[in-house]
Amino acid sequence: MNKSGISTVTQFVLLGFPGPWKMQIIFFSMILLVYILTLTGNIAIICAVRWDHQLHTPMYVFLANFSFLEVWYVTCTVPNMLVNFLSKIKTISFSGCFTQFYFFFSLGTTECFFLCAMAYDRYLAICRPLHYPTIMTGKLCAILVSLCWLTGFLGHSVPILFISQLPYCGPNIIDHFLCDVDPLMALSCVSSPIIEHVFHSVSSLIIILTISYILGSYTLVLRAVLRVPSSFGRQKAFSTCGSHLVIVSLFYGTIMVMYVSPTSGNSVAMHKIITLIYSVVTPVLNPLIYSLRNRDMKFALHQVLCGMRIMQTS
Repeated sequence: MNKSGISTVTQFVLLGFPGPWKMQIIFFSMILLVYILTLTGNIAIICAVRWDHQLHTPMYVFLANFSFLEVWYVTCTVPNMLVNFLSKIKTISFSGCFTQFYFFFSLGTTECFFLCAMAYDRYLAICRPLHYPTIMTGKLCAILVSLCWLTGFLGHSVPILFISQLPYCGPNIIDHFLCDVDPLMALSCVSSPIIEHVFHSVSSLIIILTISYILGSYTLVLRAVLRVPSSFGRQKAFSTCGSHLVIVSLFYGTIMVMYVSPTSGNSVAMHKIITLIYSVVTPVLNPLIYSLRNRDMKFALHQVLCGMRIMQTS
């Protein structure tokens, strides 16, 4: 209860995926399996890049940071989702909800910038191979990595801060499995179209600018690849860039539906499915796509697994 006599919300209820108990167990098992695979695959990539000196190149430094990002991207939402599947009281504290909200969007924004940095790296490696070592130095790589993390975590900080300061006096039920912008704005006691407009404008601007840059980079890469006389060279370039584009297509295809195109006509269930794709499904595909289509990464992962087996047997 605040000074005005209006009760203030101290916690929210995340409905998640309502259904009978058996269905909740099935959802729990599936999401837990995906979560374990995501952690295992991405941590394996981080270890491979860390331990294999041949992978200490900008391309794999970006990939290791991307995998580290994916680990935390799923961890900020999935553990709470798993608990709610098995709990009758599906609550999350006010501070916990907005902490999840901030990290979910900050990590998602950081992913957009890392995909840009990886596209720039591939552009230099394929379109300007002779100048690549002098342009993409260790210093520039470190600067790009730092900028991705910094801008990603600053991008939505101000709008989210303003949303957290809005009055919430009930109801407190969020028909979602995470704290997202639209459900939270709908629960506020006062209408704040300016804050909502600013938030969606920032999101749309980041998404449109980054996807435009990525598509532009890969258009130039594709044009350069088609000029390569060697079929082996073309195949290697297509393999590397193709894996990047699969991740880009899955991630951007879903977030553009949610945060750029009008979604008022979509059902709540559709919103949940779309969010589940880019927040849970895409991170588990990252290590599969990069490891299965990259010979150097497959060899490094094999070395990591062999090293782990030796440690276990000794």
